[in-house]
Amino acid sequence: MAKRNTIQRTLVLEAVRKLRCHPTADEVYAEVTRKHPAVSRGTVYRNLNQLAARGEISNMEIPGCANHYDHCCDDHYHARCLQCGKVFDVDMDFIPDLEKNIKNTHGFELSGYDLVFKGICAECKSKNDGSSKDRQP
Repeated sequence: MAKRNTIQRTLVLEAVRKLRCHPTADEVYAEVTRKHPAVSRGTVYRNLNQLAARGEISNMEIPGCANHYDHCCDDHYHARCLQCGKVFDVDMDFIPDLEKNIKNTHGFELSGYDLVFKGICAECKSKNDGSSKDRQP
């Protein structure tokens, strides 16, 4: 049985697409309630999960931080800033079947992988460079 689209689901999907910044559920909730304050946090979370299950958005599980959501569902990689926590798309070709290169000596049954690069984004780097110039040795 196909799930029907609801107004709330449409609002959540539009928010993820509008934000285009790999938002967290809290950021999506803030965007939705800016114009529609009656929508509950639970409704936003439930619809994010349903949209991800339907393949309309991607749910990115990133170790050590809240899940992020991506409006772009094609295979690609991400980078996370270690200072501000923002997530960015990485401009590189996707490597299909990367997991087939793993020598599985532990009998582990792989079901997929998430590859997230880490570093410092341009905005944080700029802030860091500016603050170091202001300090006297």
